[in-house]
Amino acid sequence: MAPKYVLHYWPSIPGRGEYIRLAFEATGTAYTESNEPKTLLKHVMSCSKVGHPPHFAPPVLEIQLEAARSTKSRKTETSEDVKSSSPFFLSQTPAILAYLAPHLGLDGVKKGKNEEDPEVDQIRRAQVNQITLTILDLNSEVHDSHHPVASSAYYEEQVPEAKKRAEDLRKVRLPKFLKLFEETIASNEDEDHLYGSSLTTADLALFQLIDGIQFAFPKRAAALEKSGKYAKVFALKQAVAKLPKIKAYLESERRLPYSDGIFRHYPELDGED
Repeated sequence: MAPKYVLHYWPSIPGRGEYIRLAFEATGTAYTESNEPKTLLKHVMSCSKVGHPPHFAPPVLEIQLEAARSTKSRKTETSEDVKSSSPFFLSQTPAILAYLAPHLGLDGVKKGKNEEDPEVDQIRRAQVNQITLTILDLNSEVHDSHHPVASSAYYEEQVPEAKKRAEDLRKVRLPKFLKLFEETIASNEDEDHLYGSSLTTADLALFQLIDGIQFAFPKRAAALEKSGKYAKVFALKQAVAKLPKIKAYLESERRLPYSDGIFRHYPELDGED
């Protein structure tokens, strides 16, 4: 029996939880969400509800395994045994994606008659994770463009610094990252993907990143696409958007609109260059 998944994340924003939602949606994997803030906060900074180890911040993925699979136990902060039939919890977006990738067939590993050595499989998974981590690095830089001084401060309290940071992002960082992603696609055996010949977490992450950048920096994103230097990147983004399950998800109410999350549109931070 497949595990049951519950995604614990903030309500009303796509945020970092969106990268996880896309993995579930693309593969038709059943999952539920828990978004009530008071309940959500009980899952972070404490072991009392989730067991060891504690979690710093959402997203937190709850993994409910079939009870009969193991007789092992784990400890809560009160040192009480928790049977393996109790849920496991995992946080950090890249860690969650790395866990889900092989379970959902998004790890770039060849299946069937062309299966490879197990060690090669591990390397392939690590390489997909490498690409995904780089995409998430740029995700963090986009967030820091509107909150360059302190995440706990309001945007309005750091506008001058945000303008400087956003200018560097537009002129230097975006082209540098997009050049790498373009080369990654071009050097792959199948130019429809970042790695291998099937959909991976890296493809889904790149889709979400580019979509978010197009929302936050529409002028700059349009100029980068028009330049033709990153044609494969934008083509991959469009291809993922057209996948039947992703297309249905994007058209549903489950796809939350951008608001006060990672990708925010402030006109004063945007520009064609």
